[in-house]
Amino acid sequence: MQRAYYHAPISEFLAHDENRIIGELALAHTHALEELQKGAWQQQIRILKRELLAFPSGHVLFEAAIPRMGKRADVVLLLADAVFVLEFKVGSTSYDSAAQDQVLDYALDFKNFHAGSHHARILPVLVATQAAAQLSVLLPFSDGLYQPLLANATNISSCLRLGIADAVGPPLSAAAWLAAGYQPTPTIIEAAQVLYKGHQVADITRSDAGAANLSVTGACIAEIIEQAKTQGHKAICFVTGVPGAGKTLAGLNIANERTQADEQEHAVFLSGNGPLVDVLREALARDKVKDAGTTAAGSTRSRLFRRCGPSSRTSTIFAMKPCAIPARPLRK
Repeated sequence: MQRAYYHAPISEFLAHDENRIIGELALAHTHALEELQKGAWQQQIRILKRELLAFPSGHVLFEAAIPRMGKRADVVLLLADAVFVLEFKVGSTSYDSAAQDQVLDYALDFKNFHAGSHHARILPVLVATQAAAQLSVLLPFSDGLYQPLLANATNISSCLRLGIADAVGPPLSAAAWLAAGYQPTPTIIEAAQVLYKGHQVADITRSDAGAANLSVTGACIAEIIEQAKTQGHKAICFVTGVPGAGKTLAGLNIANERTQADEQEHAVFLSGNGPLVDVLREALARDKVKDAGTTAAGSTRSRLFRRCGPSSRTSTIFAMKPCAIPARPLRK
């Protein structure tokens, strides 16, 4: 996937003709180009040519790829030590919550899954071009991500200056950022197959949570299990994180480890997603047939995955596919 339809140092962007920029965007655009999209690009280009005059250094990217989501951010600006993710709502007169959630989701994805953004400050900016100006305040989370800044067509530069004033590190290298890998977690099928071949979670993790954090999570849950067994009480653990952070992988890992640790302990991975369970069972059974030449071992192994329904029961531990909760992801 092309990292961006158009990108250039800000100085070159300011010098480039509008038609040249739109031409590059149109050539990279793989779908039928509608007049609405072309008009939105024109507005974005004109607004940013005016608002970026005060920023001689930095890099601008239009239609920056977010592969895991299958989407593209309208504009990404690399300024000082920060990545500004801009979502334009051309003609909008309000900063609606859905648009704020959208740009925050884009920023979360860069922060968690783009290697070049892991240690950068990430500032999402919602640009409602016709909305009234609002006082911007920097509200950072603990990991370098900020709550969305709100701007209109005439005060984007103010938001950018505010963000730059909070700089704490050296300027980002545009070349390094563009070349950095995008590292989402493996698919659930990949994870299950590798784990049940005896590998460790460190061998397959590609998420920002990383092997270290997933190992810490697993160790904490294992300690809770041992305490519950020793003291004869019940416990329930909730694992939270952004989409793709590795929650399902953590559940797979702990279920696999507990089964290997004690033959009398029947760890089961429960899921309300019936098709997912069917696919996992079949994938593991086929995998085992290739390795052992028998379907019996594969079928036994695949029974560690079960549908979660009214009659589902398990003994020592279970990991459930999390249900959708209409709330923002918990931050560290």
